[in-house]
Amino acid sequence: MAAAGNVFLRARGRTLTAFRPDAEYQWKGPFYFIQGADPQFGLMKAWTHGDTNNGDDEWGEEIKLAEQAVQAINKLNPKPRFFVLCGDLVHGMPGSRWKKNQEQDLKDVLKNTDQDIPLVFVSGNHDIGNTPTRETIDDYCKNWGDDYFSFWVGGVFFLVLNSQLYFDSSKCPELRQAQDAWLDEQLAVAANQKCKHIIVFQHIPLFLSKPDEDHDYFNLDKSVRQEIMEKFHKAGIRAVFSGHYHRNAGGSYKGLEMVVSSAIGCQLGQDTHGLRVVVVTEEKVVHRYYSLTELGSHGLEKELLDMLAKQK
Repeated sequence: MAAAGNVFLRARGRTLTAFRPDAEYQWKGPFYFIQGADPQFGLMKAWTHGDTNNGDDEWGEEIKLAEQAVQAINKLNPKPRFFVLCGDLVHGMPGSRWKKNQEQDLKDVLKNTDQDIPLVFVSGNHDIGNTPTRETIDDYCKNWGDDYFSFWVGGVFFLVLNSQLYFDSSKCPELRQAQDAWLDEQLAVAANQKCKHIIVFQHIPLFLSKPDEDHDYFNLDKSVRQEIMEKFHKAGIRAVFSGHYHRNAGGSYKGLEMVVSSAIGCQLGQDTHGLRVVVVTEEKVVHRYYSLTELGSHGLEKELLDMLAKQK
């Protein structure tokens, strides 16, 4: 079991041990990855019963959906470079009754992911709490690896951020400051390395459709948002991929694309349970949301496969 356990702890020392930077700094041609969000074991029953605080004592439906997602990913040819889960891995908040059981059941599903497809985890509000503390973040890191880190794949620089520190860091302001300082260092590294693209993963979207939209539960506060958007824009970040909304959405700010992906688990809108396929070419980042059924039955469409075939 030791080997299986390690697949959940590859984010260590603020990097992802699945990829060696010296082997990944150079552009080698188009590739793709899979983005999923919000498997959130327990929400479907809680939502149906109108008790999102204590109604998460069953998650059989979510187990089946997560299994369907893993099976769909394992069938893909060519294989994606990695599978990133953008937060709310389970519904139980830190310290809640069912959280440990939900996490174990999710790990039991995810460990069946093809071992050649590394798992990348992003912390969400249900993983570390709406108002995280040093303790809730430490507990997350013991289970899923670092809460923020960077890694290189094929000449592209990826940043995983803890967006909860931007949402409410009142109980751990020093951790917010540490992430901010680290992020500035990372963006300086990226500028020196002349990477093809910089892509960010975080749970909470900067915004859902318009950069100046009002703040609510599903986006970041306007003042924080503006500061981050401007920093990302100046750094040349191409896209931010997030979840949290349980619906597909998105928009752009000065060429920075904000991509909001719906959930593997509970849907709060009209979308289907699904995954996003993200193709990275030398010029652009192209993505398409697939239902789990569609991706599992048909795989990638010809247009995306043709982009991947244009090697070097």
